[in-house]
Amino acid sequence: MLSFLSSRQFMLRVLLPLLMSSLMPFAYAHSASKSILVLGDSLSAEYGLVRGQGWVSLMEKKLAESNPNSTVINASISGETTSGGKTRLPALVNKLKPDIVIIELGGNDALRGLSLAASEENFRAMIVAAKKANAEVLLVGMKVPPNYGKEYTQNFFSLYAKLAKEQKVRLAPFLLEGIAERDDLFQADRIHPIANAHALMLNNVWPQLAPLLTK
Repeated sequence: MLSFLSSRQFMLRVLLPLLMSSLMPFAYAHSASKSILVLGDSLSAEYGLVRGQGWVSLMEKKLAESNPNSTVINASISGETTSGGKTRLPALVNKLKPDIVIIELGGNDALRGLSLAASEENFRAMIVAAKKANAEVLLVGMKVPPNYGKEYTQNFFSLYAKLAKEQKVRLAPFLLEGIAERDDLFQADRIHPIANAHALMLNNVWPQLAPLLTK
């Protein structure tokens, strides 16, 4: 009996700590802290909402559970265009040095009738700037109403997939998937989603963000 107890104590006191220490790197790999910069427009800046109700705030709360040491910096501005994003991003990544940059822009370019070629170059410049700062990039796609014309609508939407493939970055195809066709999920302006829609918006982004959190 004494011999049995001694062997058991040996396992608990010596071998178990060694086993746990060998597993620790794997545990940390899945819970590593990440800093996430969100560069977006009013859809990410909680326009018309009480602070804390937007999808970026919901993402931050979700990260507090799954990746408790992660931080989120929301640099989104209502009315922001890809031109404005291209101008602001280099200074932001140089100062904040984020691990992940989420780019949610483009809608205001379309609303203002800006050139698709210019929007494409602005997106490309932002992605390159983020990658040069050693950040992973998640591009968030947008669609415009069909009244802009079939060709423009299709070319605008396909721009995101084109850039994601070209630059080898992740793409959340459409931020308003499952929302755009529902009038009850929009504020009176029919442009900005109500608070209840933002959980759905996060669901459209999270599947593409999650893999970046363990890199």
